[in-house]
Amino acid sequence: MLTFSFLTLFPELLAPFASEAILGKAAARGLIAVRLVNMRDFADNKHLKVDDTPYGGGAGMVIRPDVAERALASLPPADEVILFTPAGERFTQRTAEELSHKSHLAFLCGRYEGFDARVETLVTRELSLGDFVLMGGEAAAACVLEAVARLRPGVLGDEASHRHDSFSSGLLDYPEYTRPPEWRGHAVPEVLRSGHHGAIERWRREQALARTLARRPDLLPGAGLTPQDSAALLALGATPEDLAAWGAPPPPAPRRTPSRKPKQGGER
Repeated sequence: MLTFSFLTLFPELLAPFASEAILGKAAARGLIAVRLVNMRDFADNKHLKVDDTPYGGGAGMVIRPDVAERALASLPPADEVILFTPAGERFTQRTAEELSHKSHLAFLCGRYEGFDARVETLVTRELSLGDFVLMGGEAAAACVLEAVARLRPGVLGDEASHRHDSFSSGLLDYPEYTRPPEWRGHAVPEVLRSGHHGAIERWRREQALARTLARRPDLLPGAGLTPQDSAALLALGATPEDLAAWGAPPPPAPRRTPSRKPKQGGER
């Protein structure tokens, strides 16, 4: 079981997210556990005050490091103690996959102007969802909880489904279709209704390459491209220089058609 411990000033924001839908079912089955720790319980004063004005002046309030330390000390040892901060490394699918192999993750969810900088000495990792600012770490915590928990064995109904997700293969996911076969003049691609599994797999790979090339070409250098992928990318408009920049292997050499030898003595 993987345990997620969230240290927050607003546990009520995370409680419904962690208890409903697939996450709630996974917790009920003992596949994951979510522990919500209210940092106000460790304020050590009758007003449950956890923050104070910043030294040197400035707007807002800062969460005290001693409060965070006492809250962390109430937990069993964690494999990772993670702080959400704009200065952290970008959270990616690979990060989620790495964290999914742990047994206990503790997260510090800030508010106001964040934590006293000395809290960084208590953490093993700093994470950011991207180049934007939230009012607190709870929304980021919900995203990380779902991204990591769904990778645990048994959480998803289809064990293989997450392996085809966007970013899991290094590419954006291919487009999906369901009934009706035609809708507002848009038909489901014929190959998906052909029953030819090999052709379907090739089509899906080519579509994933096309989407990634058009929308997120920055992902291609880490996508583990094959010679067949290189040929498909060239057909989609990429150049040999692009392939070299992405570290892609050369496309397969074209097959040579054997030449016909003339018959001995000539032909009549």
